[in-house]
Amino acid sequence: MCRADCFTAWKTKKLLAALLVVTSCGAILGAPKATAKTWPDRTITLVIPFAPGGSTDIISRIVGRKLSEILKVNVVPENKGGAGGEIAANYVAHAAKDGYTIEMDHIGFSFNQSLYKNKGSVPEKDIVPVAFVGSTPNVLAVTNSLPVKTLPQFIAYAKAHPGAINYGSGGVGSAGHLSMELLQSVAGIKMTHVPYKGSGPALVDLISGRIQAMLLTIPAVMGNIKNGQVRAVATSGTARPEALSNLPTFAQAGIKNFVYEPWYGIFAPRGTPESILAKLHAAVNKVVADPEVKRKLLEQGLSTNAKSRQAFVTQVEGDTKKWGVIIDRLELNKP
Repeated sequence: MCRADCFTAWKTKKLLAALLVVTSCGAILGAPKATAKTWPDRTITLVIPFAPGGSTDIISRIVGRKLSEILKVNVVPENKGGAGGEIAANYVAHAAKDGYTIEMDHIGFSFNQSLYKNKGSVPEKDIVPVAFVGSTPNVLAVTNSLPVKTLPQFIAYAKAHPGAINYGSGGVGSAGHLSMELLQSVAGIKMTHVPYKGSGPALVDLISGRIQAMLLTIPAVMGNIKNGQVRAVATSGTARPEALSNLPTFAQAGIKNFVYEPWYGIFAPRGTPESILAKLHAAVNKVVADPEVKRKLLEQGLSTNAKSRQAFVTQVEGDTKKWGVIIDRLELNKP
């Protein structure tokens, strides 16, 4: 009797174990679909690849607040600055592919894929563009002691004095460095690069006259232009910015092939379900269409407009190739 009962108990235990395995597997396999169907139902972390207080941080927080309203969940900004954005990229690349960790990044996302390709892993390969937020032209600003007031005068002076114009940037491989290298190539001029640990200290030296030129975002230099500390020569966008409507574009001033409008956008770990990416893309498009958000971002020099996800992917891929050529030429990606 005991033998039969023990055998029955053994079979029951085995059956329950098998059912538990099947149920667990089903839950695991079904999890992505369930997540995609219910997303979002908890807090989303918005990773910011730079320290608090900068343009990317300000833009991220403006977008994040409105995104919280639209998605009806908390969107919490989290700054992970350092290594030109690579610390944040590594974090996002290894995050769960569930739509609850996203990133605000800018054109540096394209730079870094070439800058770091021979120096170890490239986390950007495991991150995908999701939604375009906006773009901002830069301003070519010169120190007041430089005897030029227009772009043609600047180009003529640079050609007459090769290497005499010292231009500052936030560091080797930074946006301010690469964009000025592109300008030199397009305009046929030669300047001397002076890298700093951030664009802030470089701007201080531009005001004092220790360096003669910088290409800067509008928010970074607008106050200095208005109070006469530096002189604006041209804007790098396709059109004159509202904030500096009297300032000509490079094309209008004679340099036809120089356009530089750094963009900002939302990214997510590669492998995140397409249904979640589609929802996130639609939500961000609603954010940038909001009049109050547009006004606040314009104060940061950012012109917003909605794009299809594929259009943003194409833009990121195009910039990655374009700037990769410049980075390779400058040998900035040597191991």
